[in-house]
Amino acid sequence: MNENKDYLKHNKNAWNNKTEVHIASEFYDMKGFLEGKSTLNSIELELLGDISNKKILHLQCHFGQDTMTFARIGAQATGIDFSEKAIEKATEFSKQLNLDTTFICCDIYEAPKYLKDQFDIVFTSYGTIGWFPDLDKWAKVVSHFLKPGGKFIMADFHPVVWMYDNDFKEVFYSYFNIEPIIEDESGTYADRYSKIEAKTITWNHPISEILNALLTNGIELNSFNEYDYSPYNCFNNTEEFEPNKFRIKTLENKIPMVYSIKGTKK
Repeated sequence: MNENKDYLKHNKNAWNNKTEVHIASEFYDMKGFLEGKSTLNSIELELLGDISNKKILHLQCHFGQDTMTFARIGAQATGIDFSEKAIEKATEFSKQLNLDTTFICCDIYEAPKYLKDQFDIVFTSYGTIGWFPDLDKWAKVVSHFLKPGGKFIMADFHPVVWMYDNDFKEVFYSYFNIEPIIEDESGTYADRYSKIEAKTITWNHPISEILNALLTNGIELNSFNEYDYSPYNCFNNTEEFEPNKFRIKTLENKIPMVYSIKGTKK
């Protein structure tokens, strides 16, 4: 596969630029969060179950809202992200809220060099794995950090969603991971009118590639679910058909928008 060597540089720059805009956005509702609002959705909460006193590693934590929500409900939570600005902000907010969290800034592929612990749960969610060219390397990291018998929990946007153009009018990209998707984007899902601009390099990973990467690296599959809605209003041309459940108006319930995975390390 033609992997663009500069993907980390471009993507890190994009996420560093997004951080301040996201913190200020209605989408992330920082005021509500600081006052105690949970950022977790029913999809992942059902898979997580009771996490009190559990050690959780959150991969690609952005500026740490979910990581801090884990700490608020009794877990010992660690978040990793490659954006220096995001981790700086996560650390600030965590100190302000006096929470039991640790934040580490590094490329996820390199995380075993920065962290020696093992965890009861490894978690990742929503818009994460598309930033990786190689899912086998990613799944090795997941497996590395899980205790034997530990759980891997994931909820993410379905690869079918990434096949469409931004307005969901035509199938634009392949479902299969045949080449990097290189885009010049303006604005961001949390604030479409923001002035930020960035080059991003992503990959669309079909479900078979995701599941095989996990299975090959010792993660047994316990459940796999698909959902015909997004819990976030982060796409164009959406309608809210139930509270906090969004679909593409023209596509209704005809496409999967999110999937979830629960697995156990052998």
